[in-house]
Amino acid sequence: MSQDARNAFDFSFFLPDGRDLKLSELKGNVLLIVNTASKCGFTKQYKELQHLYDKYKNVGLVIIAVPCNDFGGQEPDDNEQILQFCKANYGITFPIVKKEVILGSMAHPFYAFAKNTLGFLTAPKWNFHKYLIDRHGNLVNYFYSQTKPESPRLIKAIEKLLS
Repeated sequence: MSQDARNAFDFSFFLPDGRDLKLSELKGNVLLIVNTASKCGFTKQYKELQHLYDKYKNVGLVIIAVPCNDFGGQEPDDNEQILQFCKANYGITFPIVKKEVILGSMAHPFYAFAKNTLGFLTAPKWNFHKYLIDRHGNLVNYFYSQTKPESPRLIKAIEKLLS
């Protein structure tokens, strides 16, 4: 992680086609970054994530799925298989980036930043952990896996940032 990282816009992810998804290019949007897995009990949250995206994308919500295999080996597929699974089963249209490590010393820099910014206890404990970022790149909230994408608590937090 860059020692001078100030906010989430200092990071990027790679898309499966190799292009760089720079979070700085999403300035002005509210971001919801979710670590995902295709073979998890929470995988059905993809459906609600897509509903959320459909409802709020035109007013500035961008959801980014970050597949990871860190929890129970529940994302063993390669990037192409992950994309095919998400599109075929859930009609996902929001960005799905390349599979990443999100825990430990090899964690993607964004996840190390998030843990350092919000505190150790806010780090993902399982798949479908959600980080909420405001239009200025500030990491403002997190939601554990059990918080469904269409939960009133999460929707209220998103709508507050979108208003």
